[in-house]
Amino acid sequence: MCGIAGWIEKDCNMTERGKALKAMSETLERRGPDENGIYINGDTALIHRRLAVIDRENGKQPMSARHGDCTYVIVYNGELYNSAELREELKADGFHFRGHSDTEVVLKSFIKYGDKCGERLNGIFAFAVFSTRDRSLFLCRDRIGVKPLFYSEYSGGLVFGSEIKALLKSGAVRPRIDEQGLNEIFFLGPARTMGCGVFKDVFELNAGECATYKNGRLTRKTYYEIEAREHGDDEKQTIEKTRFLLTDAVERQLVSDVPLCMLLSGGLDSSVIVKVASQYNRARKLGRVNTFSVEYRDNDKYFQTSKFQPNRDAEYIKLMSKNAGSNHTEIIIENTLLADALYDSVLARDLPGYVDVDSSLLLFCGEIKKDFTVALSGECADELFGGYPWYFNSDILFEDCFPWSRSQEIRRFILKDGILPRGEEYVRQRYLDTISLAPKLPSDSFENRRMREMFFLNFYWFMQCLLERKDRCSMYSGLEVRVPFCDYRLVEYAYNMPWELKAFGGREKGIVRKAFEDLLPEEITWRKKSPYPKTHNPKYFEECAERVRKILMKKNALTDLLDKKAVESIIEHPEKIIEPWYGQLMKAPQILAYIIELDFWFEKYDVEIVGGIC
Repeated sequence: MCGIAGWIEKDCNMTERGKALKAMSETLERRGPDENGIYINGDTALIHRRLAVIDRENGKQPMSARHGDCTYVIVYNGELYNSAELREELKADGFHFRGHSDTEVVLKSFIKYGDKCGERLNGIFAFAVFSTRDRSLFLCRDRIGVKPLFYSEYSGGLVFGSEIKALLKSGAVRPRIDEQGLNEIFFLGPARTMGCGVFKDVFELNAGECATYKNGRLTRKTYYEIEAREHGDDEKQTIEKTRFLLTDAVERQLVSDVPLCMLLSGGLDSSVIVKVASQYNRARKLGRVNTFSVEYRDNDKYFQTSKFQPNRDAEYIKLMSKNAGSNHTEIIIENTLLADALYDSVLARDLPGYVDVDSSLLLFCGEIKKDFTVALSGECADELFGGYPWYFNSDILFEDCFPWSRSQEIRRFILKDGILPRGEEYVRQRYLDTISLAPKLPSDSFENRRMREMFFLNFYWFMQCLLERKDRCSMYSGLEVRVPFCDYRLVEYAYNMPWELKAFGGREKGIVRKAFEDLLPEEITWRKKSPYPKTHNPKYFEECAERVRKILMKKNALTDLLDKKAVESIIEHPEKIIEPWYGQLMKAPQILAYIIELDFWFEKYDVEIVGGIC
């Protein structure tokens, strides 16, 4: 994993932009603390920051290769899980390799297949290739959108990077936000519309998209889309194939030249990964797997059960660690540090985010990085296999809105009258745009048609928000986190699986439970879903409330938008916040934390509001 950036501008000598290029590179140092490099060729510059995971000696970047009368130069961020097969395929076509890095395989795949190369790759990645012959630049992002790739196109030029901060440091992009961006933050956040960078004139390649910049023009192309197909497997075959695809995905992602560990919550998803990895290691005499879990100071004292979080993770983590024979470490997070880390989590995302769900992960990953460079995590199973409560509540399932943010009432409540009057309309259109994308079959039942729409809503919104969180909060400490459930083969299979099979036994992720029931302890297999743990300590709410009170005393861009009395009422009566801001976890403490992040973001990034917002 790494950080990449680049800049191309007509009639410009990039050697004269050395100071700006250096500043862009430095913004990505946390993503790639091991090595850095800059390639300059006339009007083009490519920047790379490396986190060395595989073939440190031969994987240095920017990497170049000569083929015919053209030199190709790549900057690449990611991991390839079919690297060995592709290398052999390319060797058979006459290509030679000086090492075993993924980067070299991706570069030579582009030389061989051109803009169709993404179709050959199984992995998580974002990369750019410059071709000297026609002075074109090719950009590509992985099929699922695990790795980020932002860009901004302007008259005569293009700047791109793994993170928005790299674009801002170029000077070609200014930290401005208009009504659309404000609607993203106040009415959709922490999620983002796919392709939207929130800042004005900042965009992101979509999952499964590539683009070519040539002669001053950027042309985008979709190379991968989820398709609706008949599910031809019976119950037994579906169970077997689900197990095979997930097992194969996990085993492919265990390859690393540096220390590797697993995140373990005691839930189904992470437990499957840990158990498969444990068996893989045992069969190859590679030693015990290493696992990590997160908890908050005094949560044992203050934990409150709810329909979303019926029990604590601790006993299940202990059970699973013993079953897998892992070396386990529990990280305890202090509540004051959790609030302090809200600021760093904004710096990691370049935007207000998932508040303490972000900041806790950021602190968690920082501790893991002290001993490990790579981790595997169980994200995305819920989105693919129907793990959330809204899949099983018909009142919510068939409600014509985003199920994790059904009402904009609380979002409207904190704003002054007249601010962003089209916010609700904006959300409604984003919802309609998304469900219209979901391909269906004439043979689909009414229920399965809706489940396909729900899949797309979760895949392009809730899941992308979690993937962004995982990438930014882990890479902030130079920790690479892999997500086996995001293997595109598993995604495709899950999309076309009928609901009665997916929800085997009437349970969330029922097919996954059935596929691995003989591998896991029964208590883990049939445990009710529990979300990412949050703090229940009142100290955290007190920390957030105190900071928000100080914010309300300011006169700045944010407080010009906020209804101060409404925010104060949240501080005074947190129990009245019933409908969450987003998902299941963002109640009163998290709404206050979001305001803290907004304030820091507006000031730290010197954000300028442009255009009409009333």
